[in-house]
Amino acid sequence: MQLKVLKSKLHLATITRSDLYYHGSLTIDPDLMEAVGLLPYESILVSNVATGLQAETYTLPGPRGSGAIELNGAMARLGAVGDRIIVMAFAQIDAAEVDDHRPRVVALDSKNRIVERIDYPPVGRAAEAPVHSGPDPWAGTE
Repeated sequence: MQLKVLKSKLHLATITRSDLYYHGSLTIDPDLMEAVGLLPYESILVSNVATGLQAETYTLPGPRGSGAIELNGAMARLGAVGDRIIVMAFAQIDAAEVDDHRPRVVALDSKNRIVERIDYPPVGRAAEAPVHSGPDPWAGTE
């Protein structure tokens, strides 16, 4: 049996650019992609925190170190520059792998800098609370 589980998450990313007439995708700074194990062209679900709107697209690496989070093509209708979004990728894994699976999750500040790494326990110990390392990402928005 295969199960769909959270693989990667960028929490509270800030949209830095929007281009309705680009071909599509979400451009992401490669440093952020690597922090959570996202690959170029990987399928992702994007959710606007303020509106609850969600859409599926794929990742496209942008300039390294730029903090880029850019909505392209139809995705540009999901939100505006400055909106906070959640970027999630999921994986299909065998039931036998579930107990040891850990998602890779980071929280970002308003400039898309990593302010917290959230160390979720493996699924087999999911009743335990996640361990947060870093300040509250909601506190002190710039």
